[in-house]
Amino acid sequence: MSILKSDTPDPLVFSPDQGKPQQLFVLLHGESASPEQLLPLAQAIKQAFPNALVVIPYGIEAMQAGQYQWLKPDDPGKSNDAAHVAQALPALIAQIQQLQARHGLSGEQTALAGFSQGATLALEACMAQPDLAGRVLAFSGCYASPPAAAPRATTLHFLHGADDTLVPVGQIRSTHARLAELRGDATLDIASTVGHELHPALIHQALHRLQTCVPLRSWEAALGDLNTENEDEDGEEGGGDGSDPGKDWAGNRTLH
Repeated sequence: MSILKSDTPDPLVFSPDQGKPQQLFVLLHGESASPEQLLPLAQAIKQAFPNALVVIPYGIEAMQAGQYQWLKPDDPGKSNDAAHVAQALPALIAQIQQLQARHGLSGEQTALAGFSQGATLALEACMAQPDLAGRVLAFSGCYASPPAAAPRATTLHFLHGADDTLVPVGQIRSTHARLAELRGDATLDIASTVGHELHPALIHQALHRLQTCVPLRSWEAALGDLNTENEDEDGEEGGGDGSDPGKDWAGNRTLH
């Protein structure tokens, strides 16, 4: 059941064929759209992660002809205005947390994915609630305003079309560079000859990232354990030769 608004339709839900869900994916559609926009992504996720629960809620603002969006349409020229995004976040975060509590899943077991305006909501939700999700898949979307900090508990995957005219790829490159400066954990994949669309090539790459990209926080935790062991064994910080095995990882974060 949706808790966004009393007149908002219930979300589309895809449950595991059997057993308790092991992961939660919440998919957020774009402006003037509906959950059906994300069915190709949902189907791909279910195939790759058969034990996952996939939920696609409706945007809180009803438009015409069965279309919805997340922000109030009072100023089309500022559809992703930061103030409007901030107003939409509390109810969305509450719904995600409700799903997590109901199914006994943590933020680390949760991934948010969004297209366009939905990508903005996913990114900003993890800034507002740092433990909300371990991953964000941002298709053809960006932050409502340049990030002042990078989320510490979330790996961000930006997936974008090189020919996107609504959200220029230069904006995403700048955001990616800014996250690097902030010591964030992010990847950026750009598909040539692709515009502002949920293209199959981007969906394929998103699944590849989910299945193969080890979060930076996991590497750092492992390196922290290794450093502790070295200190206990050798009595020297960073190992017997005085070096710091974790320096390259902590100081030079490589973004893909």
